[in-house]
Amino acid sequence: MAKGKNKNKHRLWKVLCIINMIILVLAGITAVGLYATGVGPAIFKLHKEAISLVRSSSAETFKASQTSLVYASDGEEIASLKGDKGIYYIESERIPTYVKNAFISIEDKNFYSHNGIDIKAIIRAATSIIEKHAITQGASTITQQLSRNIFLSNQVSWERKVEEIFIALEMEKVYSKSDILEFYLNNIYFANGYYGIQAASMGYFSTDVNNLSLSQIAFLTAIPNNPTTYNPLEHMDNTLARRNRILDQMLKEGKISNEDYSDAVNEEIVLNVNKEETIKHNYAETYIYYCAIRALMEERGFQFQYYFDSQEEKQTYQDQYETLYAECQNSLYTSGYRIYTSMDMTLQEQLQTAIDDKLYAFVSVNDDGIYNMQGAATCIDNKTGNVVAIIGGRSQETVGYTLNRAYQSFRQPGSAIKPLLVYAPAFEKGYTPDSTMVDEPITDGPKNYSGTYTGVVSLRYAVMKSINTIAWQLLEEITPSVGLSYLKAMNFAKIEKDDYRTAIALGGFTTGVSSVEMAAAYATLENNGVYRYPTCITKIATADGEIIYQSKNEGKQIYKENAAKVMTDVLKSVMTDGTGRKLGISQTPTAGKTGTTNDNKDGWFVGFSAYYTTSVWVGCDMPKEVEDLTGTTYPGKIWQEFMENAHKGLEPMEFSPYVSYDSVEKYSTDTDHELTVTEDTTNAIKDTPVTTEDVQTQPPASYFEAQQ
Repeated sequence: MAKGKNKNKHRLWKVLCIINMIILVLAGITAVGLYATGVGPAIFKLHKEAISLVRSSSAETFKASQTSLVYASDGEEIASLKGDKGIYYIESERIPTYVKNAFISIEDKNFYSHNGIDIKAIIRAATSIIEKHAITQGASTITQQLSRNIFLSNQVSWERKVEEIFIALEMEKVYSKSDILEFYLNNIYFANGYYGIQAASMGYFSTDVNNLSLSQIAFLTAIPNNPTTYNPLEHMDNTLARRNRILDQMLKEGKISNEDYSDAVNEEIVLNVNKEETIKHNYAETYIYYCAIRALMEERGFQFQYYFDSQEEKQTYQDQYETLYAECQNSLYTSGYRIYTSMDMTLQEQLQTAIDDKLYAFVSVNDDGIYNMQGAATCIDNKTGNVVAIIGGRSQETVGYTLNRAYQSFRQPGSAIKPLLVYAPAFEKGYTPDSTMVDEPITDGPKNYSGTYTGVVSLRYAVMKSINTIAWQLLEEITPSVGLSYLKAMNFAKIEKDDYRTAIALGGFTTGVSSVEMAAAYATLENNGVYRYPTCITKIATADGEIIYQSKNEGKQIYKENAAKVMTDVLKSVMTDGTGRKLGISQTPTAGKTGTTNDNKDGWFVGFSAYYTTSVWVGCDMPKEVEDLTGTTYPGKIWQEFMENAHKGLEPMEFSPYVSYDSVEKYSTDTDHELTVTEDTTNAIKDTPVTTEDVQTQPPASYFEAQQ
């Protein structure tokens, strides 16, 4: 504890030194004693650089943007990203007063009185650095926001924050308040590829900004604070709620009347999305940009986290994540990066074709014209662990945001989860494929899909035939806590507190899993138990060729090597004699597992060769029963067609054999992972309906509504 206190004291001392030096520099004081702190020379260098950057700029600097280019694995350019600010740039005199007042009210109410920075806000940021151990961007003035968007690199450090301050101060000397506000309103990001207030007005309402109502202006003003959270094509309720806060703030500051406020807050916002202006990315692009943004965040030192000790810790993390995500997204559109990926566009096309071919007969659509029956799939190159193809839905011309179900939707996995949290852990603890258990009715437990029981069976047979009672008994012995620990170690993002129950042995999760998560987990089995974080980004460089991000592709041992090999061998049996026996591919050994949820609402097939791992999900966005949907039907057929094409021209390759062992050491519960079973947990397990091949615990309807 003393060590932690000393560390905080040192951090506090350093931050206070930095703040003190900034003040001294601003006052024009240069003291030799400053150099003794170790940060003095850097402070003065940053000050000098800031002056040079601003004084060499002009109005054109704030209109320019560089195009970022994206390359496939073979070096072919496959996409470009550019915020066309110059096209929609609008001068100050044409920007409505309501627009200026709305942004000043919510972003920087002292804009016209400060000199570019807010000392109190800087001290608050310094306190945040000390308490949260993180560099944050909170409480920046409009001038500071503009300075970092235009002039600064991706590095997150105290140096960058200091330079941002110096640039803001210098900008206030070179440019008028009117100029700065004009630059700002033309450079901020409004989500969906729109930069600047005029582009946003044309994109969301198909009209010039001067034609907007007060309510529409406040609505657009809500977006830039966090373009992900307040994206109106995804989260209209969030955007409207922030619109109302902005109107309330404008009322309190006397910038609108009570009548104006009442009319605006009650006005219904109806988007009129300009189809020609809307940027719609395909499934490969949406995933590439997501991975690229996270790569930039990683390069800035951001530590990704999936589980939290408290709601407060989670909220703090989410705030930091969303702020940095939005900033890196902005950088992606304007910095002229060269983004190199592992994407194989031939495989991408083949995977899309397989999904479209097998689901062509389902023609019904929802109110938005989107096919009700959907599919998603992810393919990973087993040699590198990188994603080479990803499909988030059926081919369809739609306007606006593309939901990429492969990484953005989480669904019940059914029996496809059994190898990951039941059988591989059991093999790790000493069970073998020949170990036997009794398939028989279990009080308050599951039934088998067939409705019959076989008696004494081997674990290999239990996996091949997807016997529910055996998986249930094994997880009871291993404990749900230990089983889930494997998934959590592989960054499954939606493990909830109510998932610590035996029903998860059959896929009964509160929220579920994604196609990307399942592909990465099964690729871990093929990779001798070593997990590699799934991404498609290999490196990111500047337009000048300077590499700013290089994928390290480091792995983490999740399962013991032999246990992973045993699991692979058993999954081979699924393909030859089990539920996947008709889904193999020509001359190539494969391993895989089917999954079907309650009432045939979700179907899965996840399998791999020595070359590729592919996961496939099929179902409806709003879960409903689909006749004939099982893991072996549509998902399995999609997997088979795609993998058959993907392996054309490849030499057959066998999996590495496992080391045989005869004796079985019964599993002894690891007390470090013990689940504390409460009365509520016990009742939840007993009350779980388990009547078919795989259990499904339905997520709340609101979850799926949010995904539309």
